Amino acid sequence: MADVVVGPAAAADLTELIRTYSLPAGTPERVAAVLRRLEAVPDMGQRLSGRDGTRHVVGPWPWMLAVYEHHPELGRVDVLTIQDARASTAATFRRR
Repeated sequence: MADVVVGPAAAADLTELIRTYSLPAGTPERVAAVLRRLEAVPDMGQRLSGRDGTRHVVGPWPWMLAVYEHHPELGRVDVLTIQDARASTAATFRRR
């Protein structure tokens, strides 16, 4: 079982998404439910290119990405950022 740690940048990102998109009051709990799945299966997310060990999970909305790194030697998952996947600056965006 891995500990899931939401970093300060990810917490700030979520706060900004809630404010910007007027997301419902229960949004933090909904995001926490998605992140709790990483406790049991920390490598479940899709790998991101360009940075070893970095993955993302989607949810609770299909446009929301939580980008994280799994540190098996520490038994920890660090959530680095929470982003809107539709943005050109999102972690999975690739320039052609």
